[in-house]
Amino acid sequence: MNKLYVGNLSPSVTVEDLKQLFGERKLPLTDEVLLKSGYAFVDFPDQNWAIKAIETLSGKVELHGKVIEVDYSVPKKLRSRKIQIRNIPPDLQWEVINTDTETAVVNVTYSTKEEAKIAVEKLTGQTFEDYSFKVSYILDMDAAPPLPATRNRRGGRTSREQDSQPGTSAGSLAHRQKQQDFPLRMLVPTQFVGAIIGKEGLTIKNITKQTQSKVDIHRKENAGAAEKPISIHSTPEGCSAACRMIMDIMQKEADDTKVTEDIPLKILAHNSLVGRLIGKEGRNLKKIEEDTETKITISSLQDLTIYNPERTIIVKGSIEACCRAEVEIMRKLREAYENDIAAINQQTNLIPGLSLSTLGIFSTGLSVLPPAAGPRGVPSVLPAAYNPFLVSTIHITLYMHRHFLIQAPEQEVVYLFIPTQAVGAIIGKKGQHIKQLARFAGASIKIAPAESPDVTQRMVIITGPPEAQFKAQGRIFGKLKEENFFSAKEEVKLETHIKVPSSAAGRVIGKGGKTVNELQNLTSAEVIVPRDQTPDENDEVFVKISGHFFASQTAQRKIREIIQQVKQQEQKHQQGTPVTHHSK
Repeated sequence: MNKLYVGNLSPSVTVEDLKQLFGERKLPLTDEVLLKSGYAFVDFPDQNWAIKAIETLSGKVELHGKVIEVDYSVPKKLRSRKIQIRNIPPDLQWEVINTDTETAVVNVTYSTKEEAKIAVEKLTGQTFEDYSFKVSYILDMDAAPPLPATRNRRGGRTSREQDSQPGTSAGSLAHRQKQQDFPLRMLVPTQFVGAIIGKEGLTIKNITKQTQSKVDIHRKENAGAAEKPISIHSTPEGCSAACRMIMDIMQKEADDTKVTEDIPLKILAHNSLVGRLIGKEGRNLKKIEEDTETKITISSLQDLTIYNPERTIIVKGSIEACCRAEVEIMRKLREAYENDIAAINQQTNLIPGLSLSTLGIFSTGLSVLPPAAGPRGVPSVLPAAYNPFLVSTIHITLYMHRHFLIQAPEQEVVYLFIPTQAVGAIIGKKGQHIKQLARFAGASIKIAPAESPDVTQRMVIITGPPEAQFKAQGRIFGKLKEENFFSAKEEVKLETHIKVPSSAAGRVIGKGGKTVNELQNLTSAEVIVPRDQTPDENDEVFVKISGHFFASQTAQRKIREIIQQVKQQEQKHQQGTPVTHHSK
């Protein structure tokens, strides 16, 4: 969370006054400062700067004769179970506090909204070892109200009212959940939203009708934000046509209101797809720029909260050129998305129990991969923000039961490396968290001793069948994201080691590295079989896997499959049975 509310401002305060105030204290604001009557909203590059701004300014600085208040900008509907406690004594041991972090700023999730409210009231100003606690609500996306069911009321609901609901449109929710398209996500200046909707929603109705698209404007998300997201659901051609119409409307509105700045096209894309858009050494992006005569930049710190996985692709040029670039950019993004979905669907028979809801891996509300949408849009139902776990849970769960009825699962050992500072969070107070995790997953989970005091990573040894591995590793990935050991702009990527028989190492690599290269392309994980390894007492060597949770899991399953094939062939040879005899 890096968006702050600045309150108790004098009516005479200007944007320049605020920028000067933050600048004098060397607090790096982003360009956008939204000033209202008596208050303002400002953005910081990351949470650390936001915390520093609160601690430096709130209740301590006077501006135009009034002491200003600075705190997180959290809409009331999202003030629920999550709070942040700051100004904790830096020498306090993490075991003393009922939390799983070991920092001077902790985020705490209570079981109910009422408990969180009491905590805020009781802890605010509470003194401990001469330190006075500072407490704030932080965004609780689980508290967002469910999407309203379509209902009739006197006079009906206007299109404008529909479009003002976050993530809703004329289509039903059931239809939306079934829909697996890849929408175009745009970011538009808030000042142009009214023009895009039009009087009584007539303009947006016209866009929808002419382009055969669903256009969702998330007007009420992030109150006070300078820009609003728009999701366009249609065919690629329909998305492009709607984009062109919206760009034309914004340009006309800018001309009418004498706005002199150029209006760039801003496209939102999930961070995991952006690398393939850019291409090796930026070649893909350069080619699009050259072919469309545009200038394209990609934002790296525009996230509104720590849960937002989207980056902003900014395209500058004429409207015609920007729209040509949109076609090429979306083509690349769709291609990357479809490749990932194809790889995921291929793995439904490789990872027993891939039903995330059944396994309960992400019960905290924080997914291992970023959630299906962040504060810029609707949670969980928009494939726009890219959730690769959109698969049939019933089919996979049935597969899981069939698999284990046929054969007992084999015990596997996986060595997962986590940041040293995250060990306390994984263990939990008096070892409670790691014990609960082991019981939940049905696995043995141990943290190996540190090899030296200054190591940056610690090894977690997980022993259990494939389903237990999936559960345990998934929860650990999720815990690291939840406890902010990875920033908003980062996916949780960890290194995993598994052992393979030395006789199978060559098969994992393949002739000329073909197999390992195909494995990396399929899973998006980095797979390395270190050369010149000395096999251990069991004649096994390590394979190193690096990547996000799903990439790592897929790579592990594929490698296990190769090992199984090698073992079966060796058994046939030992029995003296030709390998081809079975086919007769």
